[in-house]
Parts: sequence; C-alpha cells; structure tokens
Amino acid sequence: MPTATATPKAMIHQRYGAKAVYRVDEVREAVDGVCPGLALPQSTRCVYRCQLDIPGVLSVSTPGTFARKKDAEQAAAQIAIEKLGIQPTSNIPNTPEEAWKELIRRISRFFTEENFPTSYHPLVGHLSVTLRRTGDLLGKLPISAIVACDVKVHILCKIIDPKAEFDPLLVLSMIYNAAKQSLGVSVSSRNLWIQSQRPYSPEAVDLALQRWSGISDPIRVEAVLIPCVMEDEPKMVSLNISENEHYMGDIASKLSATDSSHVLVSRTVDKASPEMRFYFPAPDVQFVSDLSKQLVDDRGDRNMNCVINKRASYISGQTIYGDAVLANVGYTRRDTELQTDHVNLCTYYRILLRKLPDGIYKISKDSILVAELPCVYTRTSWKGPSPRDLLCSFCRLQRLSEPHFAANGVSASCNVLVGSEEMGSPKATAGNQCANDGRIAKENPDMFKCSVKIYSKKRELLLEYSTDYSWSKETDAIQNSALKVLIWFNRYFKQLNTPVEKFYLPKSTDGFTIYPNIFLQEFAMCLSVYGKTSGGDSRTCNAVGYFSMDTSYQQLESSAFLTDIDGQDSGVFPSHGSLACISYSVHLFMKDSRTRYLLEVNNEFEFEIGAGAVRNQLESCATQLSVNQSACFVDQLSDRDLSLAAAGELLLV
Repeated sequence: MPTATATPKAMIHQRYGAKAVYRVDEVREAVDGVCPGLALPQSTRCVYRCQLDIPGVLSVSTPGTFARKKDAEQAAAQIAIEKLGIQPTSNIPNTPEEAWKELIRRISRFFTEENFPTSYHPLVGHLSVTLRRTGDLLGKLPISAIVACDVKVHILCKIIDPKAEFDPLLVLSMIYNAAKQSLGVSVSSRNLWIQSQRPYSPEAVDLALQRWSGISDPIRVEAVLIPCVMEDEPKMVSLNISENEHYMGDIASKLSATDSSHVLVSRTVDKASPEMRFYFPAPDVQFVSDLSKQLVDDRGDRNMNCVINKRASYISGQTIYGDAVLANVGYTRRDTELQTDHVNLCTYYRILLRKLPDGIYKISKDSILVAELPCVYTRTSWKGPSPRDLLCSFCRLQRLSEPHFAANGVSASCNVLVGSEEMGSPKATAGNQCANDGRIAKENPDMFKCSVKIYSKKRELLLEYSTDYSWSKETDAIQNSALKVLIWFNRYFKQLNTPVEKFYLPKSTDGFTIYPNIFLQEFAMCLSVYGKTSGGDSRTCNAVGYFSMDTSYQQLESSAFLTDIDGQDSGVFPSHGSLACISYSVHLFMKDSRTRYLLEVNNEFEFEIGAGAVRNQLESCATQLSVNQSACFVDQLSDRDLSLAAAGELLLV
C-alpha cells in the first residue's frame, strides 16, 4: 500500500520543528439572513484566520477565514510550503527494484541539482563546511553524513534489504554502490568520500555559506567513549571543533580512524536528543562496495564478537564495531547552525536505565535510587506512567513488538472476585471473596480477566501470561496483568549467575509460559551487557534465575539503623496501606573520607506503605518515624550503575 502524503502542517514541522509558530485569531463574521424581508437582527458566527511565522525564513497569513482552527493552520502551512518550494513526500516504493532506482535518484539529487545548496536539508550544513575548505578536500563529504541526515535513505535501504535496519555497514555499502551509478557523483574505491563531479554555481554556494553559518570560535563538546572491550569502563572525552573543520574530524582522532570519512554513524539514540548518535570507525577492508560481507569474510563468523561493541549495539539496536563515541552533535532542519550538547556518563547510564523494566518508572518519579516498581496497582495511589504504558515502552526500547492485551469478560464467581478499588490486591482470601459474592455479582454482573503476550520483532511468541484472578473493571484487569509482566521482567533482570536450565521451565505455576529459544535469541545482546558470563558459557548470565511471582506483602524487618532522629514524637506512625509523603536526600561518602557528594534529592515523594514502591531500608526507616520526624541511616552502595545514573554533575568533578 502506498504511504499517504503528510499534511502541510506535518511537513512544516518536520523541516522547522518548534521554530514554526502558528497564531490563530478568532473573528466574528456576519451570517446572511435566511428570511429576506424580515427585520431580524443580523446573526454572526466565529471563524478563524491564521498567521504562520518561521523566524528568519518567512511569515504568511491566510487570505480568507475558516470554520475550524485546524483548517486555518493547515491553510497557512500550505501557503508556506508553496512559497518555500517544498515538495510533498513521495510514496514509498513497494519493491526492492523500485527502491534501488529511487536511492540512485536521491543520491544524485544531492550532488547534481544546482539549487540543492540553497535548500534547508541538513546535509547542506555538512556541505557548507567542506565548501569553506581549500585543497583536495574542497567539496568532499563523508558518505556517513548522508546516513546521519536523510531518513528516507534509511527507508529505501530497508526496502532493498531488511538487514539494513540493523547493519550500518550494509547501509553505507548501498549508498556507495548507488553513488557509483549516479550521474554527476564521484566516489573512490579506496575511501568513503563522496562529491559532485562539477562545482555548484557560485550563487548557490554563496547563499549556502550565508545561511549555514560557520564556527567563529572553537567549540568544546563533552562526549562518552564506550570501549569495545567489555572489561574497559566508559569514559569522558572532549571534542574540539575548530573553524572550517568538520566535527567528525576530531571524533576520528578519538577513534584512531584515518580521517572523518572513515567515521560511521548510527541512528539516533534518544528521541529527546535528535542528534545523539554513536560514532565508530569503519573497518579496514580492501573494497568499500561490500563492507559488511568483507568484514565477516576477513574475520570469520566466530571472531566477529571480538569487533562488535556490545554495549553500543544494545543501546542503538544496530551492530556497532570497535570503540564508539556517544555524542550529541549535528545539523538539523530546525536550525542553520551546528547543534551541540554535552553527553556525560550520567547520560549514558540513564540511557541504559531506561531500557530496564523499572527504569522509566524510576526516572518519571525523579527517584532513581529510592523508588521501586510497586507490586500492587490501585488507581487511587498509583503515581506516574501506568503499568500498561511502562510495558509498552519497555517492549519498544527492547525492539520487541507491541505487547498484546486480551481482556475478556467472565461471570462473577466465588474464586475470582477481586477489584483493585474494592480489595486493593488480588491476594484477598477465599472467605472474603465468597462473602462478597452476592454484592459484587449483583452490582457488577461481569468481571474481567486479561492475558498478555509478548512477541519478538518478527512476531514470534516469547512469553505469555494468564491469570485466574478477575477484576471489576476492564482497565484494572489490563493494568494489573501488565504490572505482573513488568515485575517478571524486572526480577528476571536482577537475578545473578543462575544457569538457564534452572529457570526455563515449560510451564510456570505463576501463570507464565516462556519460550526459551526465542527468548534467548531476542535478549542475547541484552544479557551480554547486563550479565557476566561464567567461563565463556553464554547460557549462564547475570539476568537469569528462577523466582517466585508471589507479590504479596511481606512484613518488613527493621533493618535500617536510624541515627540523628530529629523532631517530636507525634504518636502518628504510617501503617500498611497508608500513603506516605516524605522528603529525602541521598549522599555518597567514602569510609575513610569526610567528604560527601549529593547524589539525589526529592522534596516531595509519595509512596504507599507495603506496596514495594521504595527500597526496603527506606520503608523500614519511614515506619519507625512518626509524622514530622526525620532521621539518617547508612547503607552500602548496592548498585553502582544506578548511582552513576543519579550522579549528574558529580561525574564531571
């Protein structure tokens, strides 16, 4: 099926983003009378006109009025598109052959159209740097700049060969081979430069240099180097971008690459930072036309793991080779200057944290070190993203298919009468269930169950969950089942060095069915990052173990030894099920040093006592204090990665 053309407003947003500002004015318009000759007061109606401002580009207004605000905005965007000469996105080709022809045409357009340097395509930002050079590198672009700037090139490559989605070397080879067949484009068989065979017009070059401003003063940008060797820790590096120098040049020196053309680029890592990518060195092969195949032929399948950067590959979802630099720098359609932002170790560890089952929940609560994924869902006390949204986000970040929820109505009966609002937890006793049978069945004749299935990207089933518990509302059934699956994944990730055979049972008594072959295949890269293999056995890992899914409340031990208790005892203590609100701060200090570093602070943090929503030590502390009292307790650093994710500016000291 052909892809529908984007709306005018969507096209403007794709190119200019937040720079495009719409101002809609409401006006009153007279309505002609329906009964001529009668002396009736003239009626009016509300209509709208719109003005679209793109600072530094243009400003347009709709000549007429519209009955709906949305129509006025779309009309203004359409006028802007016509004035800017923006062409609607063409339909995506249906076959690999059509995609290959389109890829050749697209590469050719970048280097043969005289007016291309006058466009707002981010590739012109890269081109403007090369046009300021002198000597042999004048006008030469790294092929990887096309990879970084043009989304449609990626789409075409995936249609030609689906493996291109995960293999940057394959994408680079496709662009190289397409460029060789493109008229007016010059590439070398020995390196990764690409250029136009004839110079652009002086007028187009002058406009490009005026629009895409160069660097007047050197720029220093912090980045993170992730070594290929797993035993080596990530570390901070500084990129120094000088006038008339392409920013990939300094990255090339950090990676010991020949030049900037030998620096390859991953897709974007974080949607919130559209230019955050991994940069890694191109492999040393004889011919550029088939980089991916040559690397396998040269190294052999067994030795490929020696050159794959598992941490960078896991984060990006692509195969990254050698050492990699995580940096936030590049050109966009939204601005005509080089966009830069610092990336530090905290950024890196937070990206890893987001990919964990409880990571987004911790970040949403602004409580990385204290908050835990609750074991109970109630609509009244749950704070933050819902369990369903958390599970969907987890599957997307792990590049799985969207989870499948199947909620079905069932007749109310004695052993399946639980509602999150009435009972608070599915661990109600059978006696209570039967006692409420008549009331619930009368008021809520239908109950709901929900099963969940998790599929791989290829739609292969890897986990399914079903429950005997039912809920009075469909949304409660969905949220509680989603939470159960999240808890399963969360405990799975936290098991240490347990052989796979002890965990992967054909059928779990807790309602889970696991399909081990598909599961291991999908999480192989994940396990290599979070796990610690033992003796080279890939079937023993940090993240696997048999565990019980019993999430019932367990009596807390008073394990937190409190010091510096301050405040008068009010006699009011939080009890199980109550909603507590606390303020806290977490400091890091060494045993042999008096210096303390602030890791995390939260002035208003709410959690339900007994729901497993915080670390046991802190809940133990809270239950020993009365309202308006404060205290301190000391705990060992249990998770280094969490501390690094929370550290923030501390890592820059």
